[in-house]
Amino acid sequence: MKKSLAVSLLALVPALSLAAPTPWNVDPSHSQVGFSVKHLVISNVRGEFRKYEGKVVLDDADVTRSTVQAVIDASSIDTGVADRDGHLRSPDFLDVAKYPTVTFRSSKVAKAGKDGLDVTGDLTLHGVTKPVVLHVTTTPEVKGMFGETRRGFSATTRIDRKDFGLTWSKLVEAGPAVGDEVVITLDLEAVKDPPKTAAK
Repeated sequence: MKKSLAVSLLALVPALSLAAPTPWNVDPSHSQVGFSVKHLVISNVRGEFRKYEGKVVLDDADVTRSTVQAVIDASSIDTGVADRDGHLRSPDFLDVAKYPTVTFRSSKVAKAGKDGLDVTGDLTLHGVTKPVVLHVTTTPEVKGMFGETRRGFSATTRIDRKDFGLTWSKLVEAGPAVGDEVVITLDLEAVKDPPKTAAK
């Protein structure tokens, strides 16, 4: 009887280890938080945010138990043109003095195909919070140069900037100077948290 109980308990160990959600911290030095928006209807202007932090708690056994959260420094916006970046930081657009951060917090994670996830959550931008869905793909775990465990996450979503109170634009012959749709692309490399050790 005791032997059968011991065997049963040992059989549970792999299942218990798989059930534990794994925290991953975004490594900004190997990641990009980017966006693109139409200019004069004819071209795409691309940019990124340089300062941010994020955490993914991923449960591979049951993705519905996973969570995602991120905080972006709105003033770190960079399109490669200083005058344009200054305008984007101004009250005409992000108004970073009043709204210094952009945040995302997940409310639901679901499987989407073989390697995909749909992450639904609240995006707070320019002081307005709206639900969005991030379409995410993941990579398998790999070992880094110093033995740390790393994993990749790529995500896309589209928002209407006017939904977040970003209404500035000018009409020209071709149409609006700035398009309404913003395409957001995330290419993230994340590092697994080191194992916790018992306090001595």
